[in-house]
Amino acid sequence: MRRVRVHPTGLSGQVRVPGDKSLSHRALLLGALVGETVPVAGLAPSGDVAATAEALRGLGARVDLHPDAEGQLQGEVRGPLREASDVLDCGNSGTSLRLLCGVVAGIEGLHVLSGDASLRRRPVQRVAVPLREMGARVDARGGGSLPPVVVHGGELRGIVYRSPVASAQVKSCVLLAGLRAQGPTTVISPLPSRDHTERLLAHLGHPVRAGVGEDGHEVVTIEPGTLRPAPIAVAGDPSSAAFWLVAAAAGAGEVEVRGVCANPTRLGVVQALRQLGAEVGSTLTGQQAGEPVATLSAAPASLAGAVLGGRLVVDAIDELPVLAVAGAMSRHGLEVGDAAELRVKESDRIAVLASALGAVGIHVEQRADGYRVAGQQRPRGGTVDAHGDHRIAMTAAIAGVLGTAAVEITGFEAVATSYPAFLADLQRLGGRVEVLDAG
Repeated sequence: MRRVRVHPTGLSGQVRVPGDKSLSHRALLLGALVGETVPVAGLAPSGDVAATAEALRGLGARVDLHPDAEGQLQGEVRGPLREASDVLDCGNSGTSLRLLCGVVAGIEGLHVLSGDASLRRRPVQRVAVPLREMGARVDARGGGSLPPVVVHGGELRGIVYRSPVASAQVKSCVLLAGLRAQGPTTVISPLPSRDHTERLLAHLGHPVRAGVGEDGHEVVTIEPGTLRPAPIAVAGDPSSAAFWLVAAAAGAGEVEVRGVCANPTRLGVVQALRQLGAEVGSTLTGQQAGEPVATLSAAPASLAGAVLGGRLVVDAIDELPVLAVAGAMSRHGLEVGDAAELRVKESDRIAVLASALGAVGIHVEQRADGYRVAGQQRPRGGTVDAHGDHRIAMTAAIAGVLGTAAVEITGFEAVATSYPAFLADLQRLGGRVEVLDAG
């Protein structure tokens, strides 16, 4: 749906969000590295996950997926992997491209990875540098910094890599390459980042050593080896749940989101909302593939405002756009630092967020590594261009729910990247939506 209009309304009820994208990518990639059939369930029915599945097929894996009763993907994946006979198209998925670079670095042969126009503007230097240190030949355009990426895979050696940034994608890329390296591979990061890869490796019988030093640096070490088959069930996406939690806390009504991945590194949005003054409930309900699962809930609250930085921003990086809406509707506003990573997402999310919220009457002060939004600003009507960014499109929709007049959003088709059923769930919770251009 390319153009929609979202009207102000209350929301209430229960919803189950799509499977977590980060977990879905890893379920497929690590499942394919097992070499035997691995059952998978709960995968996100998104364009990004489809890109990973198709790339693995290009590498010789069998990936059979179909929707279950709730629209999530289930089926099985089976390796082994080999040299690709064609370009591996990663679509709009930076996760697919960066993690696959680590996978193919250990596969003898030449591999070319590319994607759509948006992905070809996203940097790959962060993963190219450690892979070159491990012995892979990695080439890319733009002086080696932009896709398409050419990886000459083969024999790798274990290294100690000091990452300049706390990035789960960089860490995971190096760990995946380390599975096929000679000797141990260690990644040292300035702060801990999401540990989905480490948890899933342990679930598949290959635990890694991880810890945090006195200086706060995260140190993760993997030994080369094989994985054993085990079913992988993916929990719900906290980043998708964030839209409903923000809408509820900012005044839309009481909302409950079930079956959400409650990995501590993924609940930054819950901590951020609590710092803003919201009451967000989290009730653990079980565990899936090494990840805790919870029901999250929120209700209207008097939001005071907050200043966010450091580890919390790392944990809430994908939720920072929609948190700006909550900040605008708080008394004192929201200030975010240590978030330069937003500049290299599907868009320059700081610039695009400022433009999108500015179009509905919310002033966002851009900063090099974040933003500041003043409080006591309620969205008004307007037209927002999502600029091909799914999180900006959904953030604009939440602004429409909470605002004084309808918000029209162009480029809404980008939402299929992570949450194809977003509009259906919005309506299920009581939202009012007009589809102006179904595409």
